[in-house]
Amino acid sequence: MTTGTGYLGASASAIQHHYDAGNEFYRLWLDPSMTYSCALWEEPGDTLERAQQRKHDYLAAAAGAAGAARVLDVGFGWGAMVRRLLGTHGVEHVTGLTLSAAQLATTGAWSDDRCDLRLENWNEHRPDRPYDAVVSIGAMEHFANLGMSREHKIEAYRQFFTRCRSWLVDDGRLGLQTIVRGHNTNADWSIQREMIRVNRWIFPESEVPWLAEVFAASEGLLDVVSVRNDAAHYARTCGVWLDQLRAHRTEAVDLVGAEMVERYERYLDVSVQVFRHRHAGLARIIFQRC
Repeated sequence: MTTGTGYLGASASAIQHHYDAGNEFYRLWLDPSMTYSCALWEEPGDTLERAQQRKHDYLAAAAGAAGAARVLDVGFGWGAMVRRLLGTHGVEHVTGLTLSAAQLATTGAWSDDRCDLRLENWNEHRPDRPYDAVVSIGAMEHFANLGMSREHKIEAYRQFFTRCRSWLVDDGRLGLQTIVRGHNTNADWSIQREMIRVNRWIFPESEVPWLAEVFAASEGLLDVVSVRNDAAHYARTCGVWLDQLRAHRTEAVDLVGAEMVERYERYLDVSVQVFRHRHAGLARIIFQRC
């Protein structure tokens, strides 16, 4: 959706369609920190909570956020990364941006003067001084609108990277996590088609990037320090979410109705297949300001 600011991503109403489905509904099947993005698994016996903490720790350390004075979190969700930065990594102050009113409303129970959490589009964010680090987890999937051409998607992502460069101190880093399209040449197209259909229910107006589009958009603005594709980690994460939703199905139906629960079950089940067969990937990329 294009606005007066030139923003090309999903609208606030589309974001709220998904994330404002109800905090209590998500609480049934996410981990206690309410982290709604791919975890980072290491051990067979890992709990989802520990794997999510490891993901936050990995991105915080790789982006140089640990011990920093000022960090920006673009798309802070229910605040798990903000709390980890403040409580575990010694960050002095975190600014967080979201388009979800329901998510922002939950932060009042724990936020203090060490954080500034805002209902604000990243394209409109104008800090008074640079940040030492920027993190963005599971937000880039919403930065381009459904059906955009490759050219326009790259333009949309380049707007974000341009903002990141302007927000960062010299040599400052961005820790980015996003779903990307996969290159499995033996694709089961029935799974692909089903994922497209389900995503239109769950994530209206959102488009997943190709990894090449992400790199093209950042060229000349941010240097790539490291990249990893953890598709199997997202298959495992979605599988745990699905198991937990099914375990609390009666409560979920009471909260949002049978049709909504069935849609989320289908969405999570298809997601497991898509990531397991690498029809989609999960990119964790560390960039540094040129």
